[in-house]
Amino acid sequence: MGTLVNDFATGVPHPRLRPYVSTYTGYRIEGAEPGVHMGLPSKSLTFIVAFDEPLDVTTTIEHEQRDRYWAMLAGLHASPALVRHDGSQHGVQLDVTPRGAGALFGVPAAELGSTAVHLQTVVPRFAAELIERLSEAGGWAERWTTLDAVLLRELNVEAEIPSELEHAWALLVAGRGLAQVGDVADRVGWSRRHLTQRFAAQYGLTPKVLSRVLRFEHAKGLLQAPTRPSLASVAATCGYADQAHLSREWKALAGAAPTQWMRDDTLVMLAIPGR
Repeated sequence: MGTLVNDFATGVPHPRLRPYVSTYTGYRIEGAEPGVHMGLPSKSLTFIVAFDEPLDVTTTIEHEQRDRYWAMLAGLHASPALVRHDGSQHGVQLDVTPRGAGALFGVPAAELGSTAVHLQTVVPRFAAELIERLSEAGGWAERWTTLDAVLLRELNVEAEIPSELEHAWALLVAGRGLAQVGDVADRVGWSRRHLTQRFAAQYGLTPKVLSRVLRFEHAKGLLQAPTRPSLASVAATCGYADQAHLSREWKALAGAAPTQWMRDDTLVMLAIPGR
């Protein structure tokens, strides 16, 4: 194995794009050990453009839905994805909000739920242009400028989500998975059943499943902190019944118990969506 290269950069989208894309991330990894890493659930959809070699991704482990992507749009999901690599990865990743699925790509988040699609099948009018311009750009800053220009041009602000669903989403995210679905339904003015049906039809996950993802995301952030707390403390903070409950949820959502994941995931790798 040669010299390890770990090059990461982050960019902030244009202010008009921030309700639809939260972060631009650039990555270049060379000389790592070939392997398979888990793409982890999060509250964001993921848009990736790969350079040099396409991404090799299995989005549903049980059914082995495997494909190779130069540009990929992946929806919300509650199970890990597999990202296979030969020790090198190079590309850009965008964390897309559910509003961004409609406003930038013309599809509701639910249409992408628990799967991934080639960008060309969703937005053929600008997919090839974006892939070419990002691949040929001279650096991360030029790529952020290119993303701003193309996405601002394609932005459709009329692709709105019903206000009740926006409110329910915001309440669940603010509660980091601890908000009770019944309480959220009451605040929105719907029955719990109606909220669950409409929420799943819009986002691709039910409120209950999104809450599991949000608790997991909160726990992952705590475990990645420099002053890492104990697993028992993380379980209590994030609303798990006990440490055993935390471990069971991590096996379901991340493919491994927390201790194994922290040991194996030594590099900051791509997540589908999140990392």
